[in-house]
Amino acid sequence: MRTVCVVGSKLFLVLATIVSPALAERVDPIWPTPNTAYFDGKPFTEFIQPTASGEPESGMFGCIRSGGRQFHEGLDLKPVSRDRAGEPKDPVFVVLPGVVRHISRIAGESNYGRYIVVEHTGVSPSVLTLYAHLSAIAPGLKIGDNVERGQTIGTMGRSSTGYAIPRDRAHLHFEMAVWLSRDFQSWYNWKKFGSRNDHGVWNGMNITGFDPLDFYNSLRSRAVDDFAQYFARMKPAVRVRIATKVIPDFIERYPALRQRDFPPPEQFAGWEVLFNDMALPFSWTPLTVTDLMGFKPNEVRAEPVDPAAKLPRCKSLVFKRRGRYEIGNDLEPTLQLLFGLRKAL
Repeated sequence: MRTVCVVGSKLFLVLATIVSPALAERVDPIWPTPNTAYFDGKPFTEFIQPTASGEPESGMFGCIRSGGRQFHEGLDLKPVSRDRAGEPKDPVFVVLPGVVRHISRIAGESNYGRYIVVEHTGVSPSVLTLYAHLSAIAPGLKIGDNVERGQTIGTMGRSSTGYAIPRDRAHLHFEMAVWLSRDFQSWYNWKKFGSRNDHGVWNGMNITGFDPLDFYNSLRSRAVDDFAQYFARMKPAVRVRIATKVIPDFIERYPALRQRDFPPPEQFAGWEVLFNDMALPFSWTPLTVTDLMGFKPNEVRAEPVDPAAKLPRCKSLVFKRRGRYEIGNDLEPTLQLLFGLRKAL
C-alpha cells in the first residue's frame, strides 16, 4: 500500500485540512438493467434471481446463503428478455456517471466472469459499481473511458470460472463498494496465494461493498440524498484502534469519511476506525498520543461497539478468547491492506 507518513509539518498541514465541499445534489442512480420492477414498487422477487435453493433472499446482499454462514457481496438481478436459445439479452447500464477503471474480458480469469468496474468520482465519497457475469462487453469500451448515466456497457450473461451458471439462472451480479489499497499487489504477493492476480487493485479481495438495495431504498424513502449521508447513517459493529503514524491511502481517497481534523503532527498517534457488520471501514478519527496511552507501536485493538449485539455469522470480525477480544479472519486482511501491515493480527 502506498502510505504517507507524518514526516513534517508542511506535508502534514496539507493532509490535515478538511475541504468542505459545496452542497451536493441529490444522487439519482438508474437501475442497472431494463427491469422496471423496483421503480414500479413491485416485490424484490420480481427482480432478484435466487440461487439453486430457490430461496428469493439468496440473490440479495449479505449473510443470506447457507443458513446465514455464506456472504454474498451484491445483488443478483434477473433478466427480462431472452433470445431463442434462452440466453439473456438485457443490456447492462452504468447507474451513475463515472470512469471505467477495469474490464475483465476473459471469463475464466475470475469468479465474476467478464466484469466491469466503474468509479464514480463525481460523488462524495466516490464509490465503485461492479457489473459481473456479463456475456459481452460493449464494443469499443475501454479502461479510462468516461461513461454516462444509463450508458450500455455490456450484456447480461452467466460467465464465470470454476462454476457453470445454468442458463435459467443467468443474471447480473451488481455491487456498490469502495476499494481498500493502492498497494494490493504487495499484500497479494505476501499472502502467497499461488495464483496470478489478473485484476490489479480491482481484484474482488480489494473491494468491500455495501447493500445496493438498501441504498436505493434509503434514497427512495428520502432517508438520505447522497452517499455521504448514507455512510454517516451506517451502524457501527466493530471499533478498531491502531497506534500508527501511517495515513492510509484509503483515507486520502475518501476524506469525507474522516470525522475531524488531524491533531498537531507531534500529537498524531493513530486511528479509531469504525466498521459496519460487513467489515466496511466507514468512519475514521485521527487519535492523539493521549488517546492511545498504553499502546505499543503498531498495536491493534478491536472490540464490538455493542458487546451484547450479535455479529453476523458469515463475517468473522472479532471474537472473544480467554476474556479478551481478538481479530477475526475477515477483519484481519482488511486491516493488513489498509495499514500496510505484513503480520498476523
